[in-house]
Amino acid sequence: MQVPEGRQLFTEMTVLENLELGAFNKETKAHFAENLEKCYNWFPKLRERAKQAAGTLSGGEQQMVAVARALIGMPKLLILDEPSLGLAPNIVDDILEVAKTMVKNDGISVLLVEQDITKALAAADRGYVIENGRVALEGTAAEPSANEHVKKAYLGI
Repeated sequence: MQVPEGRQLFTEMTVLENLELGAFNKETKAHFAENLEKCYNWFPKLRERAKQAAGTLSGGEQQMVAVARALIGMPKLLILDEPSLGLAPNIVDDILEVAKTMVKNDGISVLLVEQDITKALAAADRGYVIENGRVALEGTAAEPSANEHVKKAYLGI
């Protein structure tokens, strides 16, 4: 499942209706109630906003809906494309914390595409630096942040 940059919600539909779209096959429909409860536990604001039109939510709340909708689909791999784009740092931290929890507790692999290298590496087990379309550096999450080129080019150190 992919959570695209820009969220791609159905803005006229309610939060709950957007989440229901994540249950797109027999198995996910059968587990919808329990997966919805998980999502509400991860993102309590969504329970409060369940009947509200998705287009009236803040950017952070919309991102939570997009992530939750993908999780309702019970993915083995979750691709998060620029989840921090235009969001308050505390919302980004919440979303990345949920991603780490899913990896640890639910066996979901997460591919995080993120320009905020500091936040990305803090949430990751492994890191890859891509320059000009090629992998320039890879290793444990600690390795890229210890690399002198990465420090100068991406971390401003």
